[in-house]
Amino acid sequence: MSNPLLEKFDQPFGTIPFNEVKTDHFVPALDAAIEEAKSEIDAIADNPENPTFENTILAQELSGKKLGRVATTYFHLFGSESDQDFQNLAGEISPKLAKFGNDINLNKNLFERVEEVYLNHLDTLNEEDARLTELSYKGFVRNGAKLSDEDKDRIRSLDEELSTLSPQFSNNSLNATNSYELWLTENDLDGLPQMIKDGAKMAAKSKGREDEWLFTLQFPSYYPFMKFSSRRDLRKELMTASVTKCNGGEFDNTDICKKIAKLKHERAMLLGYDNFADYVLEKRMAENQTNIYNLLDNLYEACFEPAKEDLRQIKETAKEIDGLDDIKPWDTVYYAEKLKQKLYDFNEDSLRPYFKSENVVNGVFEVAKRMYGLDFVKLDNIQTWHEDVNVYEVKDEDGSHVGILYEDLFPRETKRAGAWMNELRSQGMQGGEVKRPHVTFSCNLTKPTESTPSLLTFAEVTTIFHEFGHCLHGLLSNRKYTSVGGTSVFWDFVELPSQIMENWVGEKEALSLFAHHYETGEVIPDELLEKIKDSKNFMSGTMCLRQLSLGYLDMAWFGKDNDVENVEEFEWNAVKKTALMDKMPGASISCSLGHIFAGGYSAGYYSYKWAEVLEADAFEKFKEDGLFNRETAQSFRDNILSQGNMKHPMELYKSFRGREPKVEALLKRDGLMAANEA
Repeated sequence: MSNPLLEKFDQPFGTIPFNEVKTDHFVPALDAAIEEAKSEIDAIADNPENPTFENTILAQELSGKKLGRVATTYFHLFGSESDQDFQNLAGEISPKLAKFGNDINLNKNLFERVEEVYLNHLDTLNEEDARLTELSYKGFVRNGAKLSDEDKDRIRSLDEELSTLSPQFSNNSLNATNSYELWLTENDLDGLPQMIKDGAKMAAKSKGREDEWLFTLQFPSYYPFMKFSSRRDLRKELMTASVTKCNGGEFDNTDICKKIAKLKHERAMLLGYDNFADYVLEKRMAENQTNIYNLLDNLYEACFEPAKEDLRQIKETAKEIDGLDDIKPWDTVYYAEKLKQKLYDFNEDSLRPYFKSENVVNGVFEVAKRMYGLDFVKLDNIQTWHEDVNVYEVKDEDGSHVGILYEDLFPRETKRAGAWMNELRSQGMQGGEVKRPHVTFSCNLTKPTESTPSLLTFAEVTTIFHEFGHCLHGLLSNRKYTSVGGTSVFWDFVELPSQIMENWVGEKEALSLFAHHYETGEVIPDELLEKIKDSKNFMSGTMCLRQLSLGYLDMAWFGKDNDVENVEEFEWNAVKKTALMDKMPGASISCSLGHIFAGGYSAGYYSYKWAEVLEADAFEKFKEDGLFNRETAQSFRDNILSQGNMKHPMELYKSFRGREPKVEALLKRDGLMAANEA
């Protein structure tokens, strides 16, 4: 039987033939690709010639490309379009990949050749070849190449177990989200905007219940209900389902959290580190836990009092409107929206007509065109994994091919929650030539209804700009090797290109390009722009505190060894200093926090705040020079977006900014500096 995953992709631009790939293709393709990659690695390790950059470092860089292609396709679909049978394959695929990875990392002959090139030939290499050699050598050491045989065997065992736990965590989270349904009648819809009701009606119809309305734990369904429903009892019911998700029950993640933390700690100890965070931070800008806690604690001092003031005003609003004396967690979003309307005469839902999703996507493309000269040409001849997906060829201003961009905006039961960017093909050398990247950005935004197109919230617009920033980082990479280029950078630097793009959403000069009424074409009026500007720091103390709580929680799990008996209790002790209200019974953030238990952010959630310091400081440069100043944008492209992991990120940042970043720009932007000086 032919297997499209093993054959040359003969689609336009070498894109993946998604329509031809079936679930039962993956395991045979993986097995065959592993065997091929093993042969390639054995040929390098057993080469009788003296080690050189070409026959060792470069040969390894170019090996296993077919395996990488199979694995990338599988895990992309795992998050984007997977039924239960497809998800279950992870239990077989992940351990095979973990074993093969260790077969390379723990290969004594291969490491000795790499070490020879690193120790004795580094100074003879050009800059990028030397960087690839350095990354290769340090990667071997960090993954156990210098351990005893006994410890190597233990590393293999740990990695095999970890490789199954993360997919289990993700599957439980997705299945728990999909299993909960809140069915309502017309009498239950008080306070909800028509568009939200229309979406719930459409969801109910898709399940064959035309006389009801369906709300779920998918964010575009969940959050507007919490924000607008006047039914306090239903808000409580929905929030309880959300915050207790995967904490016990059929899709329990509590033991998985404990196991992942313990196994990662043991792995770090084997490699000579005190804990997993210390292992991770060796390759981060933050460098050590002291620097992380200094950042978190300094921001905590800046935002805690403003957050308390936020809550005081919410309580006052609840008392004034509904006579509530005892506000609960399921009330805060609802009354915060009432407070916002009171303070700014501004209902954020009034922005939706100006944010038709197609217009927003075209808007972010136009911003990229004005900054970097890029063009995005929609294609109709590229196979995709779902009918919702759009594909674009990205061209530079001279007409040259930059890459391929896939856009997948809407939620479905076969797609994980959240928003993310993937590299389906990373920029760099493959098959003897440097190839351009194929990247995706995926979100879970408000879907079209039977009566309206997809009309987005301001936060959803920001999400598009954020993920698109990641895409630019992948698309504009200009390195020779995939291991050096693209988004393969320190994780507390990788959010700089994404988070800086969010700033353009708050600027009139950018909004006027795409914020046009979906029916009349009217540009968003100055009155609304002023309200966006005036309200941009609304609840900024609360939002900062929320991010800090996740940062503290992450470091509690991975910053030291833990013998966790009760996940809820452990979590509460980690975050209670950031809590302004009592904990809800059964609530657990950890049990569905895929970032740290099923993603790459273990001991790294602080990265979002770290990168905010960078991007706020960097955006000051754009504000000084002009939002679309081509010289400044070119400098950002040349020094940040195109460089990948070529140099330490602080060097790259200083090349752009002329100095190290300052935290003052973030505090000023978020209104926290003024609050603390008052």
